[in-house]
Amino acid sequence: MKLEGKVAIVTGGGAGIGRAIALRFIREGAAVVIAGPTEEKIRTVEKEIREADGRALATLTDVADELSVERMVDATLDEFGQIDILINNAGIAGPTALVPDVSREQWDQTLAVNLTGAFLCAKHALPHMIRRGGGRIINITSIAGLQAYAFRSPYCASKWGMIGLTQTLAEECGRYNITVNAIAPGPVKGPRIERVIRNRAEEMKLSFEDTERQYIEPTALKRMVEEEDIAAMAVFLASDEGSNITGETLNISAGYRLS
Repeated sequence: MKLEGKVAIVTGGGAGIGRAIALRFIREGAAVVIAGPTEEKIRTVEKEIREADGRALATLTDVADELSVERMVDATLDEFGQIDILINNAGIAGPTALVPDVSREQWDQTLAVNLTGAFLCAKHALPHMIRRGGGRIINITSIAGLQAYAFRSPYCASKWGMIGLTQTLAEECGRYNITVNAIAPGPVKGPRIERVIRNRAEEMKLSFEDTERQYIEPTALKRMVEEEDIAAMAVFLASDEGSNITGETLNISAGYRLS
């Protein structure tokens, strides 16, 4: 198993990509802290893991709240005694609207969760990785952090910022044997992208089906990616196999907008 003896924190671990990463890490031998803002969801994943004889801890966490992040880190240390891997996956889609129609509150909330949350989690996990002599930070960004998306300004800004944070942390942390990378998924099958498509369809006055095609047709493979694709890459980056990769953003998008 590639992650035997490791302890990982997965923010946004109660559903979607975060859940897929948590379950994959368990299969690779890691203990996992499932952090998220919805108790029912994180407890469900915790139960699922424990019923499979995995080691897991659910911790109610708002990554935009520094005290909540501190409690998450403390709970991890109390339960497992170490932090080896941090997956900054917590995120919200934010509004789908033209810039003049985006409220300051919507802007602030999107950046607080998606970008400031990643900063706070890294800030409080890093000292413990440094003391252990190494670690891995993996930030789940988006292809929206690599190119523009109309009607998604807060989300794009937060994801571009996450890539900048990734590169800066990689420069700072290399001397401590800590790698920092980002994964940039394209459209990922699931309820979240369906909500985004519905909102965009309404904004553009199109059908759901026509709008969905706008997300699929630009891909070389003519399909959306799966949550498990992201989880597999996270395992690689967190394992010894990925030990010489740092400061990179790895695009998993089925070839989105190659041409």
